Amino acid sequence: MRMLHFSKVIDSGFAAGKRVFIRADLNVPQDAESRITEDTRIRAALPCIQMALKAGAAVMVTSHLGRPQEGQLRAEDSLAPVARRLAELLGREVPLRSHWLDGVTVAPGQVVMLENCRVNPGEKADDPALARRMAALCDVYVNDAFGTAHRAEASTHGLARQAPIACAGPLLAAEVEAITRALSRPRRPLVAIVAGSKVSTKLSILRRLAEQVDGLIVGGGIANTFMLAAGLPIGKSLAEPELVGEARAVMAAMAARGAAVPIPLDVVCARRFAADAPATVKAAAEVASDDLILDIGPRSAAMLAEQLQAAGTIVWNGPVGVFEFEAFSHGTAAIAQAIARSPAYSLAGGGDTLAAIARFGIAGQVDYISTGGGAFLEMLEGRPLPALAVLAERAAH
Repeated sequence: MRMLHFSKVIDSGFAAGKRVFIRADLNVPQDAESRITEDTRIRAALPCIQMALKAGAAVMVTSHLGRPQEGQLRAEDSLAPVARRLAELLGREVPLRSHWLDGVTVAPGQVVMLENCRVNPGEKADDPALARRMAALCDVYVNDAFGTAHRAEASTHGLARQAPIACAGPLLAAEVEAITRALSRPRRPLVAIVAGSKVSTKLSILRRLAEQVDGLIVGGGIANTFMLAAGLPIGKSLAEPELVGEARAVMAAMAARGAAVPIPLDVVCARRFAADAPATVKAAAEVASDDLILDIGPRSAAMLAEQLQAAGTIVWNGPVGVFEFEAFSHGTAAIAQAIARSPAYSLAGGGDTLAAIARFGIAGQVDYISTGGGAFLEMLEGRPLPALAVLAERAAH
């Protein structure tokens, strides 16, 4: 993997006294009452904001949140809860500004939050006219939103072209360095954990990792498809039978390199998908036709923990079971604890992974926690990320 070099990362020198526009990734999970349930991304954005404030900049911060319809701000899409949480973390007022494209009043040494940028018509289409309007608001544009780096949008890509100065934030630069280190200069064995509901959404990353890693652990619905590929029954579990051939190809690619995709020895099943469903541990070969596989079993967890203990580098994306339900959380808990105990360099990313790390209290034992989901996977895969490419291009001129 080639490292992208940013000759410009925000510093106090060119932020001092300037109007600084920070595109952060503050897309945090909320409950039905719009209460933030996990604030890793907000806390990760603090160093960039604090650096700009310390330099005496007039700071504007924006982000997307949820999936708003352009031109229409619903209450559930508002950044108001995020602004409140940011104010608590900064220990200062963070006013929320709506209708900000026509101008923003903010004094040097102050910070305001600009309402959900994906509400602006033209944001997702990377509209140049919208990018110009945003560029007119600032002297310095800072992209610190790694989680959106795989999307060419007005606030992540077009604005980077139009702003007088465009640079990376400290979080963005650190994310690139961490992922590059994990895959380009790994301590071996390199073990990747890729879990999720569907092989189809992660097929390209599985193919890519099969060329690089020494161990490829699959979990969730992905593991069920691999179990089918290994000739095991999965009952009525979530799977993609049409991709069994692809799963076998990944297994064969790993085997050709003397590596492996470990298949579960035992699983935790239920008859229905519910938190209160009775859980039963079964050998992998004994899954009944009406069973749902919702977690790996204790023997599988112990096998994988042993592999992780012997790893030199671990890349983790996704829980291995339905960890939101207590009865089916033990496999993911065992993986999390094994990563925390392992002497390996560990890198974790993805929204569900962040939630699992928070739930099992291992944040302090993971070497790097990426705020990205799709961007994390695409960079692992080696794809060019538009928001990174434009910053590198600006830095080269």
